[in-house]
Amino acid sequence: MQVKTFKLMDSLKIRFINLIRIFIIVCVCLVSFSQEGEILALDSFESHNFVSSAVKNVGPAVVKIDTERLIERQQFDPTLLDPLLRDLLGEQGITPERERGQGSGVIINTDGLILTNAHVVERVDDVSVTLADGTVRDGQVLGTDVVTDLALVKIDHSGYSSFAPLGNSEDLEVGDWAIALGTPYGLEKTVTLGIVSSLHRDINSLGFSDKRLDLIQTDAAINPGNSGGPLINSNGEVIGINTLVRSGPGAGLGFAIPINLAKSVSDQLLKNGEVIHPYLGVQLISLNPRIAKEHNQDPNSLVQLPERNGALIQSIIPNSPAEKAGLRRGDLVIAAENISIEEPKALLDEVEKAQIGKVFLLNVLRDNKEIKINIKPEPLPGLT
Repeated sequence: MQVKTFKLMDSLKIRFINLIRIFIIVCVCLVSFSQEGEILALDSFESHNFVSSAVKNVGPAVVKIDTERLIERQQFDPTLLDPLLRDLLGEQGITPERERGQGSGVIINTDGLILTNAHVVERVDDVSVTLADGTVRDGQVLGTDVVTDLALVKIDHSGYSSFAPLGNSEDLEVGDWAIALGTPYGLEKTVTLGIVSSLHRDINSLGFSDKRLDLIQTDAAINPGNSGGPLINSNGEVIGINTLVRSGPGAGLGFAIPINLAKSVSDQLLKNGEVIHPYLGVQLISLNPRIAKEHNQDPNSLVQLPERNGALIQSIIPNSPAEKAGLRRGDLVIAAENISIEEPKALLDEVEKAQIGKVFLLNVLRDNKEIKINIKPEPLPGLT
């Protein structure tokens, strides 16, 4: 009986050992297959990564824009001429000169519509568009909007298949990949890679008081000539239009106009040839409890400010809607159309949504009393 028991145990032990061997062989095979798969995947990734795929999706729609305009200049600077030489030369006439510029753009549909920056094509006489395949075509400026620095150009070519897919800039998050395309310094098909560094960057904080823009900030290099080119995401969709790069302190920071705004502006430019921006005619500064308290503690202050957040009116433009409505310097705007106003930018955002000539309700603090003022926004002057 014991002999049978020992034989049974030996048999089970042998089977167990064989199972272990089989298990080890299977594991070795799986590890080997996994490593080979990783190597193949790595090779594939290195040869065809997401950047090259995204660029292939948009690159054929990126164009170079060359511009010319006629300017008039005096042949010699009269302040630098010696009086005797000035007498010899006589009255100096004005000599016309051709001034050339260059930028980038991106084709956005089959009709050959191109989005670019307003500063690339404004006040120019001739526009030449070089396509990705080297073909050169004449361009027609359909409209520019200096407030958003956007322009729409048309090339005389229908059924153009290489147009860029437009994404949704509202889906962006800080840290997303950002790829800038363009033709800097006249070089074609240049690509730089970075990330979205910040969103909703107010252009006024960069020193551009005549613009109304929330920008995408990126560390992807945007060089001179990249202006008007597309900023794209990792999926090969246009998320912005490159507009400027910070020089001096903070150099290397690039900024792009969100594509959702660009789509809205391009629709208006295509339909009307211009974009109407409502304005009130006030200059604003931000007020908060800390600033107001410091001001009120100054014995030389002429007025006492309410210690709360809002948009403080610093000055009124003569004959503006604000002056006509009775707004005053020192008024604190705390609400617009029943939307709380914490800072000037919030007020400007609401004004941008307002309708020309329609009543726009403001809640204002004046002499510590809240009053309501009806104002009718007018078109921002000096754009047409």
